[in-house]
Amino acid sequence: MSLTPAQKRYLRGLGHDLHPLVRTGSAGLTDAVLAELERALADHELVKIRLLADDREQRSQYLQQVLTTTGAELVQRVGHVVLLYRPNPEKRRGRIELP
Repeated sequence: MSLTPAQKRYLRGLGHDLHPLVRTGSAGLTDAVLAELERALADHELVKIRLLADDREQRSQYLQQVLTTTGAELVQRVGHVVLLYRPNPEKRRGRIELP
């Protein structure tokens, strides 16, 4: 699934007031962090996460690992914070409808 610029703009507006639900620790992307991210994406569809790493290259590696592991789409990346979207077709109430 590829998001159009209009859909990304819409999701950025929805995600503006969100706080990061998942934060990586000093250990990086552990199995527990990835499992929590999977749960958050299944419950909320739109999730903000904070990637704690010393340099930009390491944050980029973490982001690529998250995207390949979860199958989520990158909506926005600003510094240490990224906004991810993955639709949940089984979710009936509160589902995000894209324009």
